[in-house]
Amino acid sequence: MAKLQITLVRSLIGRPENHRKTVNTLGLRKLNQTVVHNDNPAIRGMVNQITHLVKVEEIQG
Repeated sequence: MAKLQITLVRSLIGRPENHRKTVNTLGLRKLNQTVVHNDNPAIRGMVNQITHLVKVEEIQG
């Protein structure tokens, strides 16, 4: 099953509250922090909301 490696690359300062909540739900707390999640529609939907704040890479796992 494919996994997504998600890295926070832009600051949350001045961003709407729903963007901040989405980033926290993904488990990202600090700039340049990376988390790995299973690739599923729920995670893809969250990433699509904040594409301008994160870098996403697909990894095998």
